[in-house]
Amino acid sequence: MPKKTSQRSKDPRRPGLSHFDEAGQASMVDVSAKQATRRTATASAFVELSGAVLAALPSNPKGNPLEVARLAGIQAAKRTSELIPMCHPLALTHVDVRAEIAAGGVRITATAATVGATGVEMEALTAAAVAALTVYDMTKALDKGIVIREVRLEAKSGGKSGDYLRAGGRA
Repeated sequence: MPKKTSQRSKDPRRPGLSHFDEAGQASMVDVSAKQATRRTATASAFVELSGAVLAALPSNPKGNPLEVARLAGIQAAKRTSELIPMCHPLALTHVDVRAEIAAGGVRITATAATVGATGVEMEALTAAAVAALTVYDMTKALDKGIVIREVRLEAKSGGKSGDYLRAGGRA
């Protein structure tokens, strides 16, 4: 059986990837030796909606799509490790999801925080993506041409790799 390792892959085809063992098999990284630090991440997504769909948001018979999306994003952040196979289950200390009407659609911003041995980027990204999918779900009866775009990490802090802020980001 191949040795499991949390070190970066030595395979030149996968430089810097840590979720592979020496045999190239997917492997959950062992973070037990890492120091627990405060970690935060902010991610965003944009749901492109037609003017007609934007105008109809307040009268949606399913309820307020922005509030339902916010709650769905929070729930998704808490369940990220159940959806992404190599994610560690984390004790999140905070999740905030905002869904705001913007020119041409809805801007989703999700922030997650923890004190732990691994970061919360995946939790923030999952929250933003699921919130965007929820806006789609609640408005698809009006338009099938809705586009979810720009699901991306905006910022992260904490951990060995340090801080990150996307150029022009919204941390």
